Amino acid sequence: MGSKYIVRQPIKDPVGKILGYEILYYGENQAFTVDNAQANDFASADTIYSFLTQNSTTTLKGSLNFMTFTTTLLMKKTPRLFDKSELVIQINDSVIIHPLSMHFVNQFAKEGYKIAVNEFQFAPRYLALLDSIDYIKVNIRTTPELAMHNIIEVAHSMQKKCILTNIETDSDYRKAQMLKADGLEGAYVAEQMTTRVHSSAYLQSSFFRLMVAVTRDEPDVDEIEQLISMDASLTYNLLKVANSAYFALRHRATTVHQAIMTLGLGQLKQWVYLLSASVSTEAAEAGTAEFLKRSFMRASFCRELMKYAKNVPITQAEAYLMGMFSTLNYLVDAPLEEILEELPVSDVVKAALVKKEGRCGKLYELVLSYEAANWNAITTLAEELGIPNQLLTNIYFNCMENVDILWEQLSSTAAGQVPEEESPTAESGT
Repeated sequence: MGSKYIVRQPIKDPVGKILGYEILYYGENQAFTVDNAQANDFASADTIYSFLTQNSTTTLKGSLNFMTFTTTLLMKKTPRLFDKSELVIQINDSVIIHPLSMHFVNQFAKEGYKIAVNEFQFAPRYLALLDSIDYIKVNIRTTPELAMHNIIEVAHSMQKKCILTNIETDSDYRKAQMLKADGLEGAYVAEQMTTRVHSSAYLQSSFFRLMVAVTRDEPDVDEIEQLISMDASLTYNLLKVANSAYFALRHRATTVHQAIMTLGLGQLKQWVYLLSASVSTEAAEAGTAEFLKRSFMRASFCRELMKYAKNVPITQAEAYLMGMFSTLNYLVDAPLEEILEELPVSDVVKAALVKKEGRCGKLYELVLSYEAANWNAITTLAEELGIPNQLLTNIYFNCMENVDILWEQLSSTAAGQVPEEESPTAESGT
């Protein structure tokens, strides 16, 4: 029985704003995006179809999802599981050369679904499609620069958007920006921030001092209360979260102390990174919200994987912090090692984050490999850690859904406004 994984990767515009997400799939030892034997196509299609039937209404709602459909999935009318405003149907060469497949693609296009072509090339069968497609995707690592330039010019002249994929390095990223692509995709893009907070200002900020205070082995509630009270945006956001429908309070928390008691130190420890960073004035740029959600996603994924991992010498709470702090060097203009020296995290967590050492390092690598859709590494690392690989996709999507819900709670009201007087209804909890 082969491993089956589904991963969501961001597609960003040149300034870092999210355009949508690509849903990547691997199953039956066969990449979903590759049609070889018909049997493999049906096996893959059945797996992805059953997963999407169960999950499309929740996990993938509210965003633009780019998905590659095989002939079998098109014949099963799988795109109809999605609202046409939330789906881009991607097709490969195997679909383009299949007359029956193209009949279905044209039908979906007439119904209003957006269509994208993977690995576009200047060949008659691709050029014939130009009228009926919306997105052209080009692999930056396998397409010559002149050809990319010409493809993007043709795309723009016909009001099509061009997305460059497989961007793995800084030089790929710069080249994509220079070529004026509409969308950028790849492991490097997912982690790229256009600016970072100055390290000394960051390390002295209320946010960072609060993060240190809540991550101590024995947090001092008085110190935490004092740090939050000194910062208007932290105070406001803490009260907003404590009084949100998520906690379904009958009595409104009106002081910082009451809000801390409402959340409890466990919740506060998990939320403080997002609570403060998401309203940081330095972080108010395109793409930063998505980046902070990524930190939260890594944290949640690390913690949930710890429920199954064998012989990893940290607690679930420490695993959460490991995931959360793994992105700090992208947010702050300083090496991760230097930032971690200021935080009360264990040596094994530091060694995992900086050098990927030990069992903790393997857990961290598994999370990074899943993010990057590195299929072989996912299977190997899951087996080494004793985590059943058939659970990974559900754990990943459950974490993603929880992060989306919690993020919505945090960002439902713009920072800086005064909370409304009326208390939330107790019956509206989630």
